This record gives sequence, C-alpha cells and structure tokens, in this order.
Amino acid sequence: MSSTSADRLPELAGGSVETRASWLVASVALVILSFSYGAPLVTAVALKPIAAELGSSRSLPALAGSLAWLGSGLGGIPMGWLAERIGVRWTVMFGAVMIGAGLMLSAAGGVWLLAFAHAVVIGLVGMGGINVPLMTYVSRWFDRRRGTALALISSGQYVAGVVWPALFERAVAYFGWRHTMELFGALAVVAILPLAALCLSDPPKATVGTASAASALRAAGVTAWHPGTAFALLCLAGFLCCVPMAMPQAHLVAFCSDIGIAASHGALMLSLLLGCAFVSRQFWGWLSDRIGGLATVLVGSACQSAALAAFLLTQDEVGLFTVAAFFGLGFSGI
Repeated sequence: MSSTSADRLPELAGGSVETRASWLVASVALVILSFSYGAPLVTAVALKPIAAELGSSRSLPALAGSLAWLGSGLGGIPMGWLAERIGVRWTVMFGAVMIGAGLMLSAAGGVWLLAFAHAVVIGLVGMGGINVPLMTYVSRWFDRRRGTALALISSGQYVAGVVWPALFERAVAYFGWRHTMELFGALAVVAILPLAALCLSDPPKATVGTASAASALRAAGVTAWHPGTAFALLCLAGFLCCVPMAMPQAHLVAFCSDIGIAASHGALMLSLLLGCAFVSRQFWGWLSDRIGGLATVLVGSACQSAALAAFLLTQDEVGLFTVAAFFGLGFSGI
C-alpha cells in the first residue's frame, strides 16, 4: 500500500476513529503484553539450573518454553473467538490468572508437569487469551496509524526481553528457579487484572460497513489477494519467521555459559537483542505505513537471514553482543 493510498483511506471511509484514548489503550496493551511475554522467559534464563535440578537434558525444559509459544498460537484461535463474544477484557483477565496458575504449577513438579503447565495453562489459555485477542482489539482503535500502533504493542515481547532476563537471572541465583516462577506468576496477575478491568473498554464502532470499506479500498487504488490465500501465506510466513527467531531467545543464555561467558552477561545479551528489537520495531511500523506490509516483511526477512548467518561466525563475547544487537534490529521487521 502506498503512503498516498494509506493517507486517503480515513478520508474515504468518512473519518478517523483514532483519539487520545486509542493511544492510552495501546500503551496499556503494551504493559500487559510485557508481562504475558515474560512468562516463558523464566525457563529460557534458568534453562541449565532447571535441567540440573530435574536431572534431565537441557532439551526438555527448552521444550517447555517452546510449548508455551505453540500453545499461545493455537489458543489464540478459540480465545479470539471467545473475545468476540464476551469482550477482550474478560479473556485478558482470565489469561492473566492462567499465566499465574501455570507458573505456580511449573514450579511445583518435575519435567512433565513443567511441560504440561507451559503448553496448556500458560500457553493455550493464558497467553492465548491475551496476545492475539489484545492485538486484534487494539487494531480496532486505529485506522490512520494502525501499523505504528501494532508495532508499538507487539513490542511487548521486546520490553519483556529488556526488563525481565537480568532480573530473572538475579532472582534465580538468590531464590532458585521455582520461587522465581512463583513470584513472577503472582506479579503478572496483580499487574494485569486491574489494567484490564479499568482500561479495556469497548472499541469504537467502524464508521463504514464492510462493503463500503471495500469500496474505499478500491477507490484508493489498493488491490488485495483472496483472503484465504493471504491468510495461508501469512500463517506460513509467521511460522518461518518464528522458528529462527526463537532459537537465539531460547538458547542464548545457556550457550554463553557453555563457552565460558557468565550467565549474567548472557542475560544482558538477551536483553540487548530484544531492546534493539523494541527500538527498531517502531521504525518498521512507521515504514509499513509508508511502503506497505509486504515490502517491509521482505526487507526484514533479509536482515533476519543475515543475522542468523552471522551467529555462526563468532563465539567471542564482543562478537556475540554485536550480532545479538543486529539480530534484534532485523527480526522485528517481520
């Protein structure tokens, strides 16, 4: 979509829905998502202590973190359907309680309870009730700067990555991974519940119906693929993006300790990676509003591929910090 076309859409649609309240809602969503995305990071930071205590290989607690993300993706479908019927406020509040319960369960047992709690309780009904429904909800508060707004709230993952890993590393060192999970689970519930109850009101009504909106798009010179084709390609692109994106996030701290770099430095490296992603995500959102989502994704994909290749070329601390920063700058474009 060209910037000219994008700028004309609100005019053709009969006025913008954006107000100051739109940005308040987006800011609250960012805070909520920073807690939701923080839940799987406890396992990523404490990968080696968890494996050592449970007497398992490192791959099993890593699997728990992966299952949380898989559960979140699958759970977003039914929870999104539910949010359409009862309101996103209730699914977000329910999801917060489930994230807290899932972390408590994870801290209470062994490897298989850890995997189950991450997959079903934290991922399927916890993060699934928050992440996708909340992004859809916020998109309805925007029309002119929707790309910028979605870039902001999806940066909740990166805010979580900047704030939590270093804190988790210290907490695990002092309290152990089980108590760290319990403490963060309680904190997530206490933080999310009042924000959702007080701030997630009904979104503004669209100014035009579906048919007239389609006419506005055609009048603006915007062409589109068949919705089913576009949806299938987006699903494939999301999968191909998230698999390589997850590898450094899940294994960077443990990898650093393997090659003699302190775990605290590995946690800082993960924070740097996701901090760079947060900063650059705002640029990518601005860019998508001007050159279109497809072109932005293609540029971001090229950057991600280059950064992944660069991870293979260095194992010294300075080099890894540099590549981690570059990786963060690139993958947030997708």
